[in-house]
Amino acid sequence: MLEAVQSFLEYMQIEKNYSSYTIQFYKQDIYDFIHFMNEQGIGSFKDVEYLDTRLYVTSLYEKKYARTSAARKISSLRSFFKYLMREKLVAENPFLLVVQPKLGVKLPSFLYEEEMEQLFYACDVSSPLGKRNRALLELLYATGIRVSECAEIECKDIDFDFSTVLVRGKGNKERYIPFGDFAREALLTYIDHARSKLVKPSSSHNKLFVNAKGGPLTPRGIRYILTELMQKATLNGKLHPHMIRHSFATHLLNNGADMRTVQELLGHSHLSSTQVYTHVTKEHLRKTYMNFHPRA
Repeated sequence: MLEAVQSFLEYMQIEKNYSSYTIQFYKQDIYDFIHFMNEQGIGSFKDVEYLDTRLYVTSLYEKKYARTSAARKISSLRSFFKYLMREKLVAENPFLLVVQPKLGVKLPSFLYEEEMEQLFYACDVSSPLGKRNRALLELLYATGIRVSECAEIECKDIDFDFSTVLVRGKGNKERYIPFGDFAREALLTYIDHARSKLVKPSSSHNKLFVNAKGGPLTPRGIRYILTELMQKATLNGKLHPHMIRHSFATHLLNNGADMRTVQELLGHSHLSSTQVYTHVTKEHLRKTYMNFHPRA
């Protein structure tokens, strides 16, 4: 069974070009199901029947898995058994008829433009790390890139002549994203007056953003920085990195950007992923109307 799993993961990486992050989720989902098979005394994948999958889904709900997590696990296993059928390792796909839980539309959390300004003011640009934090925040908000994408950016990926950054997204898909004057100025200040002081001469990496020791800044490190800025800005609630991305998309749509442009900038493969932001902008319009119309 382990050989079949490894073969599937290699297929996802080489032929499907999935990211290591996505493949790790597939691996975990499949191994969780193997653990379930061991508990039920099921010796091989070809012995899994539809009733077993129903029992597995029931066990997910008993363990209080969120609907999104349960749906992802079912989808992962459906794809895995589809691959096993292709390789003639099983006769049928027992997950084919499993009904996925209905997912409610969860509106993305975002910051208002005034709250974003508070975050920028919270950056103390008198120190090298403060200059880095300002450049990091400016770039995240200017481009709407994911934290994982931001951590992978190298110095050579920034084109100051055209004010664009080369980003490698999910599935190693590349896209160029423009950024404005605020981000350009913050990045130049950081590179010229801060990064050189943080990176050691013996360092071999060329990552754009670095930590206090001069090493590459990790996604976890970026999350920590944003949490610290949130506290300094005395904003209520918890700031997670995707809120900057959500704010980017929401502010663009609120100010008249078209959906297709926002989709391309965010790197979404499907327009449906971007359309969730229309719910946010509609809610924003409704609240504005209710607050300011004299007969609302």
